[in-house]
Amino acid sequence: MQGMVASTQLRRLTYGAALVIMLSPALLAGPGDLVVAIPAVAALTAAILPWPIGRVSLAMVAGFLATLSIILDFAYFGRPHAALLWLPVEVLGLTILLGRVVREVRGRLLLLAAGVTGIAPFAAPLRFTLRAPSPDWELLVAAVFMVTFAVGLAAGVGLYLRSLDNQRRRAVTEARRDQRLELARDLHDFVAHEMTGILLEVQAARVREYDPVENRALLARLEDAGQRALDSMDETLRLMRGSDRHPGEGEAEPLRPHGLSELPGLARRFRESTATHTLLHMEEDLVDLLSRQVQRAIFHVVLEGLTNVRRHAGKVTEVSVTVRRIADDQVEAAVTDNGNRNSLPKDDRRGGAGLIGLNERIAAVGGTLTAGPQERGWRISAHIPIPEEPAL
Repeated sequence: MQGMVASTQLRRLTYGAALVIMLSPALLAGPGDLVVAIPAVAALTAAILPWPIGRVSLAMVAGFLATLSIILDFAYFGRPHAALLWLPVEVLGLTILLGRVVREVRGRLLLLAAGVTGIAPFAAPLRFTLRAPSPDWELLVAAVFMVTFAVGLAAGVGLYLRSLDNQRRRAVTEARRDQRLELARDLHDFVAHEMTGILLEVQAARVREYDPVENRALLARLEDAGQRALDSMDETLRLMRGSDRHPGEGEAEPLRPHGLSELPGLARRFRESTATHTLLHMEEDLVDLLSRQVQRAIFHVVLEGLTNVRRHAGKVTEVSVTVRRIADDQVEAAVTDNGNRNSLPKDDRRGGAGLIGLNERIAAVGGTLTAGPQERGWRISAHIPIPEEPAL
């Protein structure tokens, strides 16, 4: 905070010193020259100041200074040579202001501020020409030509920088949207998985008598699953708050680094909560070979597959989870069950709405996703290329 205050004070001292240096010729020449010197210095100073300052915006300052310049073109009756001396300074300030207006001003004030600021440099040469003893119209034409080049250059640079700003804003907006979609998919995957397990445990408890030991184990599993669901929601909300930061406020925290190392725990919890024979076949060296993004995608394939087994598979007794290389440059992640989905209602055989988001996630890492029935049961699998760079 102290550094920002010191920087502001230094900037003010610098602008004050520059203002005095630029006005010193007019102060030495006489007070009459201040009439043209002050607007010229004000235009150049306003062109380099950061706006807005308080309630004063760039459009207001540019419009006021440009209007004042046009009025002086016809109302100034001082020495023509004084007007000629300060004319380049004023034109320079106005053209820079025009470029900044084109770049920075938004909304309805843009056309008005840009129009007035663009006209003022063209009218400025009249301040000298109309009061010269013998007007030099060739000089006026040459001055207008030079002003046209300067104004065109300022407007062009302003439009170019404005397009860059718009591209940056669109990129930030798209990045935030993509991150929100990613967070929404995460929330669906994790919470749906845990809530499905809780629901099935409760449904089973209604038709089956548990002894005290089993009852305590059931309640412990329900508590753990509920806590994991709450943790997922809390983390998602925290990350969404982080994604609302504006540029310059720091980067949002990364998403949870779920990867292959968490698959054994996921399979174990599924086995304990469903009493289903669950096998996990995973090549251990893949943890060091695959990037974090690919590992995360594989984790979600397994998570979605196990969730769909809980929700849609009937009379399932065995689930197989496989993560292996099928080529030097490709890895496969698959979840296979031996359940009978033909006995379920038609709407329950689609594999879950999460497959849409999962397909987008797999496509983002260059892979393909397939899901459908096999000879007995259901299989969901993803083929993902192995990145050439080592895992981070």
